[in-house]
Amino acid sequence: MKTFSTVTLLLLLLAGFAEVPAAELSHEEEVRDWRERRHERLSSEGGWLTLVGLEWLQEGENRIGSTESSTVNIAGGPDDWGTLFVTGDELRFVPSPGKGITVDGKEVSEQAMVADVQGEPTVVRSGSLSLYVIFRESYALRVKDSQAPALKNFEGVPNYDYQPDWRYEARFVPAPEGETIEIGNVLGQLSPSPVYGYAEFERDGKSYRLLGLGDEESESIWFLFADRTSGRETYGAGRYLYSDGMPENGRLVVDFNKAYNPPCVFSEYATCPLPPQQNRLDLAVTAGEKDFHAH
Repeated sequence: MKTFSTVTLLLLLLAGFAEVPAAELSHEEEVRDWRERRHERLSSEGGWLTLVGLEWLQEGENRIGSTESSTVNIAGGPDDWGTLFVTGDELRFVPSPGKGITVDGKEVSEQAMVADVQGEPTVVRSGSLSLYVIFRESYALRVKDSQAPALKNFEGVPNYDYQPDWRYEARFVPAPEGETIEIGNVLGQLSPSPVYGYAEFERDGKSYRLLGLGDEESESIWFLFADRTSGRETYGAGRYLYSDGMPENGRLVVDFNKAYNPPCVFSEYATCPLPPQQNRLDLAVTAGEKDFHAH
């Protein structure tokens, strides 16, 4: 089967997350606008708060439903969704007739499925539930519910107050051509990921360095980091951060006010990459999102 780097997966999954700020906004307004758009994404019916299941698929026939004959068990929805066939990297879904199941909004007798790493994933729906295929070393079904309690009870993610001094025009050091790093995820899987370069900045007279992931098609550099707030005021496994655009003249804008929680904060069914050892900062980054606890 095909393998895909962590960066490739996240660029596909989080496309559009790193946005270029409007030039006419002040820095404080820019951060406030970023947080409002972040809240809107999390509050949407397709956001991470709707994620309610992750079911692994086997090669061959996968009967989806809630009966004893089901090989993939989905709580709620019809008792028999149909059968998903996995043949290498070819995916095919045959819905059960008469159940009101749609595939990309249409009722069909059979449909080839696109996984998340292959493009826009094919979505199967019944009522408030939706299913689509992801690839994490093997194929799995990701299950979402637009009526999930986590979404209905969501009131927002706590943030540190706006801190202008946590925005840096960092020194950018390009990585040697072809450099990669193994990035682990919460499932214990490792993925080789391209290193784009390093951002260096100073805080209270000390120098710090962050390894950034990306490739020639990136519009921002992606940082996975942990710091001395991790497990205390912020999520224990670390946070994520996109640079504001790409390096220019050896400088790169890194704004920790936009540091955000990984999807695993919102659902146990997410497959979050973890910060590499190089990005575990001996520094308390008191900016960006704090830990989130669902009620």
